[in-house]
Amino acid sequence: MRSEQEVTQAIERYSDTVRRLCMIHLKNYADTEDIFQTVFLKYVLSSISFENEEHEKAWFIRVTINACKDFLKSFFRSRTVSLDELIEQPAQLPPDHREILDAVFSLPQKYRDVVYLHYFEDYTAPQISRILGKNVNTIYTLLTRSKQMLREKLGGDGYE
Repeated sequence: MRSEQEVTQAIERYSDTVRRLCMIHLKNYADTEDIFQTVFLKYVLSSISFENEEHEKAWFIRVTINACKDFLKSFFRSRTVSLDELIEQPAQLPPDHREILDAVFSLPQKYRDVVYLHYFEDYTAPQISRILGKNVNTIYTLLTRSKQMLREKLGGDGYE
């Protein structure tokens, strides 16, 4: 079990990343908070020693993505309807930003993960390949295809 100081430092360092990843996958604040707690509980209980901060951050990203996928596959999730789906909430983003965000959310999961890690977390393709356990060329292909899909959804080359 980790010390309180280690946990506090990890939360300060990685809380934003974990929350953003959860929101991309789950699109729901309450579920995001549940997975956030799950990820940091796994960290507290794990005995893994990290080589460096990048290794630790990659561990948090991998655990978060896996926790989100597990949650989305869960029996409870498949048998319930979110309140967010029942009640349309007013968009808090400007319309042009909302359109881009909706387009990213509409991408298949494998593309969404790569787009998030590349454009929001500033990881390179080789780094993403290590995090996701995929070939570097696969990551380049996923990025290229996701850009093309976004261009088609958003109507042209004006978005880069």
